Amino acid sequence: MIAFLVALIGAYALISHYAYSHPEAKGWGAALSVGPIVLIGIVLAWRWTPRYVAGVLSAALLAVTIWTWPILEAHYQWSDLVQQAGAYAFVALGFARSLRGDEVPTCTQLAAQLHGPPSPAEAAYLRRATGVWAVFYALLSVAIIIVFFAASAHTWSLFVNFGTFALIAILFFADHSWRYRVLPRRAGGIRATVLLALTGAGRAKRPPE
Repeated sequence: MIAFLVALIGAYALISHYAYSHPEAKGWGAALSVGPIVLIGIVLAWRWTPRYVAGVLSAALLAVTIWTWPILEAHYQWSDLVQQAGAYAFVALGFARSLRGDEVPTCTQLAAQLHGPPSPAEAAYLRRATGVWAVFYALLSVAIIIVFFAASAHTWSLFVNFGTFALIAILFFADHSWRYRVLPRRAGGIRATVLLALTGAGRAKRPPE
């Protein structure tokens, strides 16, 4: 599962960067930028509205996309900016919202699924870790916007398609390494942690105290 997800993300990043590097490949870039938005819109229409309404909305959305395709293809970078910055901002908001009131912090939820309910010391650390991830993703979203306006399209593409994943990986391994030192029972295996974070699967049995 992890290999498939990594391959899928890698293929997306490579094709997206290729589109930014080769003007004749703008169609690929536009498809990758607009396609997920259109797909999400169709899925939500079928999930939240009656079938006949969903059918009409889906057809209308596809028709508008086809009709405006020349404009979308020429200016897909703006759609890509909204998609990239918005996605990380949404993730940051999810981490931040889990810190409110009686909500369970996101890192605590993931760790509890792997190891069971945390101790008070573990819960305190996991809450702080959730705050760090919230700030990290918020800063990443801001950085994406800054690089978009301050650097060339080629540089921006390198950053969003490869640099962001490298930064996420660095923080993930730093968090995992530090957690292993201070809270060994919370660390778990990297593979299980990644699989759980991405898919919700990979739950491990709680080790004996």
